[in-house]
This record gives sequence, structure tokens and C-alpha cells, in this order.
Amino acid sequence: IDLQEPLEIDSMRLDDRSVSSFKRDGNVYHIDFGETHFINNAKPPLPRKYSLEIWYHGKPREAIMPPWDGGWIWSKDELGRPWMSVACQGLGASVWYPCKDHQSDEPDNGATLSVTVADSLVAVGNGRLKDTKKTKDGLAVWTWEVKNPINNYNIVPYIGKYVNWKDTLKEENGQTLDLGFWVLDYNLEKAKKHFNAQVKPMLKCFEYWCGPYPFHDDSYKLVEAPHLGMEHQSATAYGNHFVNGYYVGGDKGIDGSGTGWGSKFDYIIIHESGHEWFANNITTNDIADMWVHEGFANYMESLFVECQYGKKAANEYTQGERSGIRNSSPIIAPYGVNKEGSGDMYPKGANLVHTIRQIINDDDLFRDILRGLNKDFYHQTVDSKDVEEYISKKSKKDLSKVFDQYLRNSKLPQLEYKFKGDNMSYRWTNCIDGFNMPVRIIPSNEWLYPTTEWKQTTVTADIMDKGLQADPNFYIRVKKND
Repeated sequence: IDLQEPLEIDSMRLDDRSVSSFKRDGNVYHIDFGETHFINNAKPPLPRKYSLEIWYHGKPREAIMPPWDGGWIWSKDELGRPWMSVACQGLGASVWYPCKDHQSDEPDNGATLSVTVADSLVAVGNGRLKDTKKTKDGLAVWTWEVKNPINNYNIVPYIGKYVNWKDTLKEENGQTLDLGFWVLDYNLEKAKKHFNAQVKPMLKCFEYWCGPYPFHDDSYKLVEAPHLGMEHQSATAYGNHFVNGYYVGGDKGIDGSGTGWGSKFDYIIIHESGHEWFANNITTNDIADMWVHEGFANYMESLFVECQYGKKAANEYTQGERSGIRNSSPIIAPYGVNKEGSGDMYPKGANLVHTIRQIINDDDLFRDILRGLNKDFYHQTVDSKDVEEYISKKSKKDLSKVFDQYLRNSKLPQLEYKFKGDNMSYRWTNCIDGFNMPVRIIPSNEWLYPTTEWKQTTVTADIMDKGLQADPNFYIRVKKND
């Protein structure tokens, strides 16, 4: 059982008996139950269900700059009233409660969270509100229940002077999805106008591209938070101050793509809600593969732009995000050491997905793959390789070298070419051995199939005059060899 210092376990109970043998080793407690728990009269022996209760105490680590430097958030709202929550992705949920703190470990049947607060405050949690009761000593207990598998870091309370409203959305399968919105009382009218304009169009867009909302039983909620935002399953944390773009202070948000399209939507609503499909529905076993969460969620921003403003706008948005790519280290980090890869997992991950979309060259098939991922890996934990092999199999294209180049290598592949007479020679450089990604050239829309060895073809006078131009939707560099 993981529990980070300075929190300490006081006692444990297994079913109806005390557990006396447990020992601390850093942030881990090793527990000896004294026996193996199986139903031994079955053939083969079956695991037995049991209940482990843990009592613990202490003041959890305080977040210094949430959500990046995580922990418990002790904050005040604009009126000086208590406002609290938790943000602990990467750091781990064991920063505030005992658990098996690994991204691959999710409870099969969900979780229940009961929060006891002063009765003047409201406590919001994941899933649906099951019960609220006041006690005689001026406290109130709010109980929330999640029925679906959920990652430990996604289970969080929000405590403050909340008010809420409800809505519904008709899904493509005919079911009605319940929507809930929880904000600080003085932001109610502003929040209604801002959320109502964006949430339903977003959910319909994501449903079209990626399939139905993955946590129907637990509903969709957007909760105002004392930090910028986080993908807390069925209770998405929102702190973008009701502005479009990415909040930077005052009443301003910036467009990270520099194209203007990012100023037409609220980055936190779109990006963090996109994680319901990629991160919460499909979760990686190791945070080294976190590009599956962030790259796809970033690309869902482009899909939202496409739904609202068309494909040309979405292409421009995706290409504009390249200004934030450093190409200084691989997107995938070493495994087994709780280490995230390069921050390029966001914009470069999105551009990898966009490049693969170009290679597939069939938007209906690309959409089927996105929906298939969310259906076939529904509520599962995966490795990057599972996702990579799935896309290759469904597209009937061997994309292994493409994934290796963009995920496990930091170099940007370069399409090098040179002329001799009417002939053009071309090859891939600045790349891994065996890199063989096809690329579309413009304006002819013809395809080249470069490898790391020189190939040759005849070209038109126009190409001789203007040079080789690749479709800008491929994230590559083109260089003439003089």
C-alpha cells in the first residue's frame, strides 16, 4: 500500500480482524496478512473477495503550483472563503490517501468518495451524488459514487461555495447523457453563458469522431477548480476563468497555435474533456507512454476546430502548434521509473496523429480507427505499443517506423532531394534506420515513397523551378541538397 510522507497509517482491518503486521519502507507499506486468501474448495482455487480498512492521519503535502507541482490545494475564493481540491497526476494519489498507486491499477467497479465538510460548504466529487446529510455538529457529509473503472489520480473532491445546474444531451445511440455544472456562486451567470455555448457542441463533435461518451453511467460534469484544469474523470476540473484560449491572467487567454483558431474556444474545456476518451477511457499502464493521453487529447482540439470551422482551419491549427515543439528529447520516457517523456507529447503527439491521418488518406477509415480504439480498448489500460499496432492493423499499413521515429527519437525527419538533368533524387535523412514514411507532394498531390537510400524519379519543369514541396500536413522538414 502506498502512502506518501508525512502521512502515516495507524491501523488496518481485514474483514473482521485486525492486521498487526505492516511495515513502512519510504512511501510504501508492506502488509503481511498471514495467509493466502483463496477459496480452496474450488477447482482451480478462486480468489476471494475481502475488505481492507485503513486508518491513517497527517497533513498531506500542499500543492505549490497546481496542477504541475501537485498535492492538496488549500485556497480561498475571491471573497476569502475556503476553496479546496487536489491535483496529483504523476505525483500520485497516495499523496493524500492510501492506495496501490500505479496508473495501471484501476478498481473494476468504481469508487465511492464521502467528504465531510462544514455545512456551509459544498463538496463535489466524481460520478453521481448519492447522498447528502447534515450532522448535529454543524458538518455535512457529501457522498459521490463512480460505477466505472477510474484511475487513482482522478478521484478528487472539490470543496467550496458551489452552486450547480443540470442539462442533458441526446447521444447518437438514443440515450440521454446527464450533464452537470458546478461553479462558485458568484460565477453562476457567467459560467452558464460560457459553458452552454461550448460543452454540447464539443461533446457531439467528440462523439462523432471518437464514439459515445465513455462514462455514461457516471454522467459528464465540469467543476470550477482552484487551479487551471485536469481530466478528473466525470468531474473535469476547470480553472480557465471563463475565457477562450489558454488563460494567462486578468481576463485574457492566448492561442498557443498562433493561428487565431485557438482564440475561438476555451482550451481547458476542450482539452481536458477530450481526456475522457484518451486518458480516462484508454489509460496507459506507465506514464512513460503519456503521449497516448496528451497527443490524442491535443489532436481532439483540432477535431473540434474542424467540427466548428472546417478542415482547412483544423489543419492550420495543428500546423500552428508546431511552434511549441522542441525536438530535444523523445516523447516516450524510460519505463518502470514513473517518468514522463518530453513535453513534446502534446503538440508533437498531435502532429504525429495528424501525419498518420495523411498517410491513411481516408478520413472515414481514420474516424473508424479513433472510434475503434475507444470501443476495443474500452475502460482498459494499455501500452503505447498496443495503440501503435492497432492503428497499423486497422489501416493495413506498417506504421512501426513512423511511430519509432516520432516517439522514440527526437530528430525531425528530413526529406532531402537534389536535381540532375530532368531527374530528382530523394531520400530520408535525420531519421532512424529503415525510416520509410510515404509523403504527398504538392500541388500535384502525387506520392513519394522515400527510404534512407537515394531513389530517383523524373520531375516536371515546375518542380525543377520551384523546388520540391511536401504537403504541410506532414510534420517533416524538406531540404534541397546542392
